[in-house]
Amino acid sequence: MIQITTRSLLIIFLFITSNCGYKVLDNSKKNIFNIKEIRTSGNKRINFKIKNSLVINSSKSTENSLILELDTKKIKQVKEKNIKNEVTKYEISLKSNIKLSFLDKNKKEEFDIVSIGDYSVADKYSTTLNNEKRIIEDLTNDLAKKIENKINLILNDL
Repeated sequence: MIQITTRSLLIIFLFITSNCGYKVLDNSKKNIFNIKEIRTSGNKRINFKIKNSLVINSSKSTENSLILELDTKKIKQVKEKNIKNEVTKYEISLKSNIKLSFLDKNKKEEFDIVSIGDYSVADKYSTTLNNEKRIIEDLTNDLAKKIENKINLILNDL
């Protein structure tokens, strides 16, 4: 009796979970887009680095052509202060609003991506500037990877 109920529950469970609509992401079709044009606004230095990363990783021999509009903002805020009310840490967040226009499919997508990091204030001002430059470089690379992954996910759904 216990075996029959166990088997029937197992069969019912298999039927319920077999058609869940889950689709496996095909990683072999990574970077299957061709960027025809990139329009940028906002922080020019960050946009330049993101633009270069996306152009390098795009494929010229594909039918998925798109136009990308990139609006990036850098926000620097005080994260921590000590007892003497001196700043000890800053937080930098890079926010990008991306608008995609697929030329072949007549479809438009828009999404936002945020990358956040912080850095410490050093004794020397030059060291603090180097810390800031390094965190901005890391956040920019992270932002470019996130944008690339999001474009691949959108194209995989089409």
